[in-house]
Amino acid sequence: QVQLAESGGGLVQAGGSLRVSCVDSGRTFRNNAMGWFRQAPGKEREFVAGITWNGVSTYYADSVKGRFTISRDNAKNTVYLQMNSLKPEDTAVYYCAAKRYSFDWYRADQYGYWGQGTQVTVSS
Repeated sequence: QVQLAESGGGLVQAGGSLRVSCVDSGRTFRNNAMGWFRQAPGKEREFVAGITWNGVSTYYADSVKGRFTISRDNAKNTVYLQMNSLKPEDTAVYYCAAKRYSFDWYRADQYGYWGQGTQVTVSS
């Protein structure tokens, strides 16, 4: 069973940094690929970053490449998203999600488990 819970969201000024975390309270975290998505008001949920089960490979949306870093600690059942050089357009609810296989990263329907989301607001 996978149970995901995000934390670490908040309000930050443009140019600042924030790290959000996602803990899996289940027992299969180390078997799953993990992704971060975000959804702004009035917009569709979009892929932000993904990481393979062993942390060897990472994937990013073009809009965050070079600014965001995804990482994981399998000993702590936790995946992180470090966000630097934040922009107002990064404002959204950020969700972590788990999937069994490491492909089709951008497709939200390929992820079987989702957290409840954490709000990130970037002020200009």
